[in-house]
Amino acid sequence: MKIAITGAHRVGKTTLAEKLAESLTDHEVMQEAYYELQEHGASFSEVPTMDEYIDQLDHSLRQAYSSTRNVIYDRCPIDHLAYIHALDDRMDISEKYHKVKNAVNELDLLIFVPVETIDRVPCGKSDLPLLRLRVNEILNEWVTALDVEVIEVNGSVEDRAEEVLAIVQRNSRN
Repeated sequence: MKIAITGAHRVGKTTLAEKLAESLTDHEVMQEAYYELQEHGASFSEVPTMDEYIDQLDHSLRQAYSSTRNVIYDRCPIDHLAYIHALDDRMDISEKYHKVKNAVNELDLLIFVPVETIDRVPCGKSDLPLLRLRVNEILNEWVTALDVEVIEVNGSVEDRAEEVLAIVQRNSRN
């Protein structure tokens, strides 16, 4: 089963991916493009640039198409495109959106982790809180237009994991 976790920064995606991996031992956690690119020598600005987000998007698309096994993606291409759109909503992203939508539609399950009203992972000023909220709005709108099962999870990491695992169990019986 191919599962991806989507959401703005500092909402608990990585924590949820790690928690799910404890139960889904036959799944590999695919780290987000940012960290994988860093491991291969890329360096990023403290405040990422448009080109850096585009590089991450391209890498994330390659990740999505390269894996055929049971995987949990900590981020997916739609995240990176949301950051690009949040930085410049006048940019024509239609071609990139089509590619992203095709990649995401290859998933079995997309988990949307929104910024919660009572923020579970507070965001300092250096963490770009306005960008985070804008990306959250964009993702909230976009995930409903996908041809993949999408669930929105809230609450503690345990609550989130239980909800996802129940759906994975249900899907594995079908």
